[in-house]
Parts: sequence; C-alpha cells; structure tokens
Amino acid sequence: MPPSSVSSPAAPPGRYRLVVLDFDGTLADSFGWFCGVLNGVADRYGFRRVAPEESEALRGMSAAAIMRQLDVPLWKLPLISRHMHALMARDIAAIRPFPGVPELLEGLATDGVTLALLSSNSRANIQRVLGPTNAGRVAHYACGASVFGKAGRLRKLLRRVGVPAAETLCIGDELRDLEAARAVGCAFGAVAWGYTTAEALRAAGPDLLFERPGDIGSLVGCRSRPSAAP
Repeated sequence: MPPSSVSSPAAPPGRYRLVVLDFDGTLADSFGWFCGVLNGVADRYGFRRVAPEESEALRGMSAAAIMRQLDVPLWKLPLISRHMHALMARDIAAIRPFPGVPELLEGLATDGVTLALLSSNSRANIQRVLGPTNAGRVAHYACGASVFGKAGRLRKLLRRVGVPAAETLCIGDELRDLEAARAVGCAFGAVAWGYTTAEALRAAGPDLLFERPGDIGSLVGCRSRPSAAP
C-alpha cells in the first residue's frame, strides 16, 4: 500500500501527542554542506572518496549500504561522527533551517503537540542552527545518537517523555530513521526534501510521505498554512 498524504491521512488529526523529529535533512538544509566536506573526511579517516556522479546513487541507499560502498571502517564511526560535529560547528553559519520549518515548529507547539528531536548531531549544533526561539519549542532532545543507534535512543526518549509508541509520530529523511521507528512501534513520516531520495523512501513503505514542511502540520492539526516547497 502506498504511503498516505495529508489529503488522505493514516490517522485523524490530533492522534499524535508526540512528534519526534530528525534534524539534518529534515529540519536543517545541510546536505550541500555535507557533500562539500565529505571527501576531506574520507582522506582523514581512510575511506573512499565520492565522485560527483555517485552522489545521486548514494542518496538511494541505506546508511549501511553507503558504508559498504565507501569502505568505511565501522570502528571509526564514532571518530568520524565527532569530527563531522566539529566541522559543522566551524561552518555553522552556512547551515539554515529549511523554509517553512520555523512556521511548522510554531504551529505544532501552539496546538499543544509535544516536540522532541532525535539526531546523531550534537545538541549545540542543532540549537545554534534553529536559533533560541525555534529550539525553545522543542521540549525534549536526544542528541548524539550513533549512526545505527537511533532505535535505542528512541525507546529511552519515549520512556522519559511518558508517551506510548502508538501515539508517537517519528519524522525523518533517511531509511535508518524509518527502521528505528519500526523497531520501536512508532508511525513514521518520511520527508521528500532530505538526504535520501523520495523514491527510495516511498519504496520502503513509510506510513506517510510529506512533500513540504507545511504538510506535517496539516496532519497533526497545525493551524499554520502550508509553506512553499524548499
């Protein structure tokens, strides 16, 4: 069955008490920056560089498949993650939220939806990109998750917040986000504007597929108007 859109929602507005958002590629437009630094990181940590013509093919793969394709030593992932966080902190002025994200966060918070953020990125980077007003609308942060550790962080987050998985909607742009939500029993909404292609996400069968940030608010009862596609 194809994923639902907001014109034919999988659940009535207001069902989801908790919305758990990813950051990079979902709230923050960081893919161009990521591509710009990736080959330097490859040289530093001894994995294969990405040729320009490979980028689109990699966007259709899972994180595990990308690691295999680039010969990334798995034991180096924590080192690579910390280095990437430091590089983003250095270049933070170049990272911005996607158009429509501030309005989305404002609308969800106004409608009483509890917002959480689950990301492999650091909390400091996330809050600097979002800015104090937008970051303040997020009630719970679960940051610094390992590349393949999001399911465990999500379970801990739900226990801490006290909202069951059946009343939680996870939203992200990668197949690993979908896999984490499924492992915990949460509904998953994929976004079409992030790191992974919409086609690859659609093929994985998310519960919902959002074409623009304003569509997310439409599902959970947000009163803000849908924004233009980024």
